[in-house]
Amino acid sequence: MARRSTSSSTGSSTGPRNRTPQPVRVRRRTFGDFVKAFLAFLALVVLVVGVPGVLAVLVGWPLPHEFEPMKWLKHQITVSTFLHILTVIVWLAWAQFTACVLVEVKAALSGVGVPGRVPGSGGSQLLARQLVAALLLVSATAASFTPGLSQLGHSLEDNQRGTVAAAQQTPGLFAQQQEQAASTAAALAEQASQAASHAEAAGATAGSGDTKYYRIQPPEGRHHDSLWEIAQRHLGDGRRYKEIYELNKDRVQPDGSRLSEASLIRPGWIMEMPGDARGGELVEMPDAAPGVSPDVQQQIHDYAKSGDHAGEAGGEARDGGAGQVSVPGQRTAPEQHRNQPESGGRQHATASPSSGDSGTSAGSSPGGSFGLPEALLGAPLLAAGLLGALGRRRRQALWQSAMGAVGGRRGMEPPTPAGDALDVQDALLVGADPEGVRLLDRSLRGLAASLAAESRPLPTVYAAWLTNGDLHLQLAQPSGKPPAPWQLGQDQTFWVLARTDGERYEDVDTAAPYPGLVSLGTMDDSRLLLNLEAVPGIVSLSGREADRAAVFASVAAELATNGWSDRMTITLVGFGEDLTPLAPNRLRHLDDIEALVETMEAETRQRRGALGAAGHDSVLTGRTGPAQHTRWAPHLVLLAAQPDAEDAVKLAELAADASRLGIGYLVGTETGDLPGAAWEMEITGAGKLLAPLLGLELDAQLLPVAQQRAVVELFVEADPDRGPDGPTNTPPFLVDISEQGRPAVYARLVGPYEIIGLETPDGERSALLHEALALLLLHREGVHPRVLSSALWPRGVTDDVRDALVERLRVWLGTDPNGAPRLTADTTGRLTLAKSVVSDLDVLRSLYYEATQGKGVDSRAVRGRLLTDALVLVRGPLLADRAEGRYGWLTHEIVDAQLPLLVADIGLALSAFHLEKDRAEKAIEALNAAVRTAPADERLWNELLRATHATGDTDRLRALAADLVGRSGARGLPPRTEALLDELLPTWRGGVAAVG
Repeated sequence: MARRSTSSSTGSSTGPRNRTPQPVRVRRRTFGDFVKAFLAFLALVVLVVGVPGVLAVLVGWPLPHEFEPMKWLKHQITVSTFLHILTVIVWLAWAQFTACVLVEVKAALSGVGVPGRVPGSGGSQLLARQLVAALLLVSATAASFTPGLSQLGHSLEDNQRGTVAAAQQTPGLFAQQQEQAASTAAALAEQASQAASHAEAAGATAGSGDTKYYRIQPPEGRHHDSLWEIAQRHLGDGRRYKEIYELNKDRVQPDGSRLSEASLIRPGWIMEMPGDARGGELVEMPDAAPGVSPDVQQQIHDYAKSGDHAGEAGGEARDGGAGQVSVPGQRTAPEQHRNQPESGGRQHATASPSSGDSGTSAGSSPGGSFGLPEALLGAPLLAAGLLGALGRRRRQALWQSAMGAVGGRRGMEPPTPAGDALDVQDALLVGADPEGVRLLDRSLRGLAASLAAESRPLPTVYAAWLTNGDLHLQLAQPSGKPPAPWQLGQDQTFWVLARTDGERYEDVDTAAPYPGLVSLGTMDDSRLLLNLEAVPGIVSLSGREADRAAVFASVAAELATNGWSDRMTITLVGFGEDLTPLAPNRLRHLDDIEALVETMEAETRQRRGALGAAGHDSVLTGRTGPAQHTRWAPHLVLLAAQPDAEDAVKLAELAADASRLGIGYLVGTETGDLPGAAWEMEITGAGKLLAPLLGLELDAQLLPVAQQRAVVELFVEADPDRGPDGPTNTPPFLVDISEQGRPAVYARLVGPYEIIGLETPDGERSALLHEALALLLLHREGVHPRVLSSALWPRGVTDDVRDALVERLRVWLGTDPNGAPRLTADTTGRLTLAKSVVSDLDVLRSLYYEATQGKGVDSRAVRGRLLTDALVLVRGPLLADRAEGRYGWLTHEIVDAQLPLLVADIGLALSAFHLEKDRAEKAIEALNAAVRTAPADERLWNELLRATHATGDTDRLRALAADLVGRSGARGLPPRTEALLDELLPTWRGGVAAVG
């Protein structure tokens, strides 16, 4: 099969191979296809021309010639009357069918994608579509099935679209019919072959000192010109594309625009080439090129003059052209902006990772120097998703453990990670950008809500870029003016939302419009998210197996835990069986490709039928309808094992219609040869993700196997369904609760924040020191210096500022009587507090532990005293008077969920202690004290009902029932509470109504 070759006259290059993706191998059109086309033509002629002709000849005009309604009512109904009514119905049906034919033909010839829907057409439009498709299958207009082919030969303005990702748009018009999609792929292959022949035409070799020019060629099939390919053909190495970019950056092109991004070039532009460029497509000087048209000669001549002014023009573009640079690229950021967060959230100046150095030491602290997994530090969206999912998993474990507890229970304290798991947890805390995730989610949902309010469909989005907090969406095709506050980017296929505008969005009740977006990596200061479900075919990934596995694991983990999606299915084949604990409801693992093909064939049929029944063109229109929250969730397939030739063809046929159905395919390949691959990428051993045909060279986002295992370990340890070997309720730090164990420094965290034993620091640093001490008190196992800095300065801080704070904190805490400092660094470099520095939360946990598992087990009197002392410590929620804008790191902690459960356990234990001696009033007093801190704990209310019932005061019990009903609101009482009231007070419903 013809393929595009990129070899140059100088020999093979060491750079990545650039080639057009191989199309699906299909059979050629047979005699039967021509018979079908002829029959379809006859059917169209009969239905569109024959039917009205027969009606006109045999029946004539069916309606009355005069408008006399009263006369019509008195007229006798005859067989002729029924025939005329039937004729009118047939005329209407013919008109509707003819409209369907016109809509389908117009869509096919224009190549605009899925055609519009004729109202009430149903089966008529389906029949028209099939007849038109059969007719066009063997006609010359088959090339118009794809926008890429239909635009060949159009004017320059028709081709002015960004080439990052959008250059590969190939959605078929009748994609649900696999033969048509295959025919399209064959046409694309022919165009690619012609482009390859043209690219390899030998040219005269010029001297190294000559000035040469190249004119960007219009797209041919799937092939769009790129600087990488130009450099590969004419300089012998695609990596030299930067030289071409630097020669032409910011120079005025013939259409009046400028080259501002290496990946964004347009047909008709002129490129000055380095002196050693060679090849027949080059023009050394306009006057020495008789084969070049006068207009092109004049363009090159004018362009040559602009070289002297390139620097000045570039300055103008940078100073005043914020709207000219929409997509991040080879842009030099001003020095004062380099420390800004890349995706709208936190930025950590303490870390300066390089993409390929994941094991080096980064960041220092007193007592040790060590690093964290750079793969997660450099993946803020992935880290935020994993951290949020881990927090939800731990809270779920706590609540399930509490609700199912009988006597002593496990799970009061989640396990403290160690080793690689601890390093990964710290990397998640440092690298996570929850604010960036929240901004992305609200921006996308806000866009969907605005379009729905204007009755406009969601545009197909191929990719999103995040740069300095701004969001750039790359559309498959122009979709008009975006709703405010979105703006158009450098052309009609880019919609841009500034960070300041995105921050104004609030939560809206609408479905996630683009849940298939997933981070692939960064280019300069920009992060790329590819919309896997919108790719018109398969995305292939080549490279070494270990490197591919790191990419697949990163993609799977982010899709499973991201915060900008609602529901989705992620099918893993050939890898990832151990990743399912990250999101058991999303991730599923299949054993082999055969099972995958069988599964996807069934789902593809089901989705086609569902879309047709609902009257939607694609899943995007379905997501804006009334069933948006329950239907049209994406299904993304990640296949790490390379399929054989037969399975590859089957997958390519399925993927031909996948983007319309919300299904995406990412397939690994060892050789890079994959039939039907729409977009091709390669991961290198240096951590670069290359896609030359898309103009991409990214620092890849990876999740190496060591970090992958550690992440899974964190989730497994937090699994609420683990067996008895799981976490216990032993506190991580027990204090001496006797008089001899009086601490030197005592901090009260449960309620208003107070510190006893230290002088209050002077100046503005006091609040920062208090916050740092609170973080250390809640993590007795130690706090990584980079975790401390990211918690206190979420937008970033330098090492010297962080180290100065640590030293100031050490001086403030002082030393013990034996001279030992109260703030030290352990063997791993993590900051730890001495045992002489204690919080009331430490005491609270220790008192409850001693009462239920220690000294109080064998002594009732000791148990009662310990529980009473513990409940006295509870003065309100954790850090009740925390300043606004501080303590944001608490959102990553589960202590806010632990504390109410701990207080409820103490109240329940003390209530049971008093009820054993029939002291109902004491039990009620203990329960009411616990309810003030844990008002949502159903166990406390149920036990309060039992204790009140034990007093024998029916009116008091009825009043408590009314109070409970009032607190429950519209949701009503929980089922178990209702059942308990039915047992204790059968007349409670009538009594509540009377009290109300």
